[in-house]
Amino acid sequence: MENAAMNAVAPFLPEGTTTVGSEINTTHVKPSPLGAEIQATATLIAVEGRKLMFNVEAFDGDVIIGKGTHTRFIVDVERFMAKLK
Repeated sequence: MENAAMNAVAPFLPEGTTTVGSEINTTHVKPSPLGAEIQATATLIAVEGRKLMFNVEAFDGDVIIGKGTHTRFIVDVERFMAKLK
């Protein structure tokens, strides 16, 4: 679900930026069998400056197996990577 959110906004970000996840709050609704192909969706619901908030869902076929909210922040890639050293 985090990856779905990241991919949902990536094409719209300014060059040299990306997003990093800061919070995810999900509910596991139903189990899936080992090897199941899971699809995830993310819907951008709010933007507050660099803060992006999403509703996220995960599906096994057409059955919802998880849902929740996810927060990401837009960051400058170079500055963010420099902080990791």
